[in-house]
Amino acid sequence: MEHKNRPPLGLILSGAWGAICLFSAIFGNFLPGPKWDDYDYENFSSPMFTDGHFLGTDTDGQDILAGLIHGARTSLGVSLLSITISLAIGGALGILAAYRRGWIDRVLSMLFNVMLSVPNIVLVLVFVAIFSSPDISDPSAGLPKWIVLVASFTLIVIPFLGRVARSSTLSWTGREFVLVAESIGMTRRSILLTHIVPNVVPSLISIYCLGAGLLIVVEGGLSVLGLGFDSGGSWGSMLAKNRNELAFSPHTTLIPATVIALTVMSLNYLADYLRLRIDGRESRI
Repeated sequence: MEHKNRPPLGLILSGAWGAICLFSAIFGNFLPGPKWDDYDYENFSSPMFTDGHFLGTDTDGQDILAGLIHGARTSLGVSLLSITISLAIGGALGILAAYRRGWIDRVLSMLFNVMLSVPNIVLVLVFVAIFSSPDISDPSAGLPKWIVLVASFTLIVIPFLGRVARSSTLSWTGREFVLVAESIGMTRRSILLTHIVPNVVPSLISIYCLGAGLLIVVEGGLSVLGLGFDSGGSWGSMLAKNRNELAFSPHTTLIPATVIALTVMSLNYLADYLRLRIDGRESRI
């Protein structure tokens, strides 16, 4: 009986990796060791386990482990902040559209469809081109890069979460306990807050984990295109910075790529695990 209640190994490993990443993002500046923007001019492209550089250095002599710790704050911060804002806005709009119906539902559904019809990468590129600094020599001329990326990521994710929230809300509004609550005179506000929202939020949390992993990959792709963070400032920018050294110093590229892959895999596993638990819960209601 105890074996059945034990969490799966994948959940334990995913949770442990997520905890390590979050710890690095929050407390990375207080950890001992070299800083991510320090240069060791005696060690260029040093291999792993070099004295003073556990994961080696890149072609500029910057410590790779320090870069990963600093990059956790940037990559996770942008993705989690973007998906959190998107969850709050898109979820609220989707629930409102499905529960109020009528012209509100028609207008919001049309808005979601229009936003989804625009290719996501094109929308992000437009945002970066308009609001980032047009002068490479003067980055302060535009908005900070993290604000531009958070705003663009939020805009492309809102319609997805809005559609999911709307669909989930529609499936719950016809349930017996909601109809009973309406028949006994409960206000629509009370029904929404008591019966609808608590049942819609779990499905949104599953999409939340999936979306966070996707945005980490998108940020890495933008960095490779030269539109992401400055050199070495995030996991994606570490890839972009060292991608031309793959044949000579493969660890400078493979290590950040592995970290990104493990993080995305962990988030995808958590999303799948939550979805299975939610499906089982809904089948019992």
